[in-house]
Amino acid sequence: MKQTRLQRNAKKCWQATVLAAIAMMIGGTAGAQKLDCNSVIIVSPYPPGGTTDILARMLSPSMQEHLGVPVIVDNKPGASSNIGTEFVGRAKPDGCTLLLGNNTGVVINRNLYNLRLDPMKSLVPIAEVAAVPLVLYVNPKAMSATTPAELLDALKKDPQKYSFASGGSGSPQHLAGEMIKQSKSVEMLHVPYRGQGPALSDVIAGHVPIAFETTTVLLPHVKSGAVRPLATTSQNRIEVLPDVPTMVESGFPDFVIENWYGVFAPSETPRPVVELLNKAVNLALHSPRAVEALQKMGSSDVSGSAQQFTDFIAKEAPVWTDVVQKSGAKVD
Repeated sequence: MKQTRLQRNAKKCWQATVLAAIAMMIGGTAGAQKLDCNSVIIVSPYPPGGTTDILARMLSPSMQEHLGVPVIVDNKPGASSNIGTEFVGRAKPDGCTLLLGNNTGVVINRNLYNLRLDPMKSLVPIAEVAAVPLVLYVNPKAMSATTPAELLDALKKDPQKYSFASGGSGSPQHLAGEMIKQSKSVEMLHVPYRGQGPALSDVIAGHVPIAFETTTVLLPHVKSGAVRPLATTSQNRIEVLPDVPTMVESGFPDFVIENWYGVFAPSETPRPVVELLNKAVNLALHSPRAVEALQKMGSSDVSGSAQQFTDFIAKEAPVWTDVVQKSGAKVD
């Protein structure tokens, strides 16, 4: 739905008010608490090109401006984000090493892997950054399906023929594929990659025909015709893909999945530092560049306090444990 000029102006005024308020809080806090480091590292536990990496690089310029030190994104991919997540969990709790994590690394993997560190205990939430639905898509040259129903027909006709890609075992993209298999009694071979970027590249190349991806990364390839979207995992249709139905509309009751992302620090990071970082992230989220980028992703404004993010994760953890158990997902 298009906004009127009045609505857009009102929104800009509201955003300006939020920015001013956060800036005042940043200034007041910064006088009492500064980071004891020459630079801040934001670890992205995936390769470049995926949503996590995009979000980290979206935040870093504004965070750098308001923290007064360089903010550098460092990609540490591997083991379905476990390598980068553990790296931050073991880092010095001074606010200088942060994680741009997601539900995979923080609450899902602990149900699938024998982790050396439990992210729920080794990390402290700083701020939620985005909550993005997924899109079920196919390579149009490898599959003729234009709807989830046609995809199911193809899977039932030839159970051993098709595979689906994901950025790693236990990712929401992997679990979404397993949910299709479980709910409709069909077969697809799971092909895990070391991140969503490589998974998408192989689907575009035609090596794997099916996958789920966030709108962040997928939209340019939808516009170019390299991939064909079949459905979204949102509750309602999303603005950037208005003609694409939801999974619920397509005969998959309760198939609503959001991939959420946030900034984390090592546990035992001092509370004043947590609050300083929270305000810096929230200010970055309300910059015009970030607001536009998040809207294109289909993410609503999820900014809030560190405590709100902590409470949100506490509620999310058992939900994803249940999804893992019901999907029958295993580490490949």
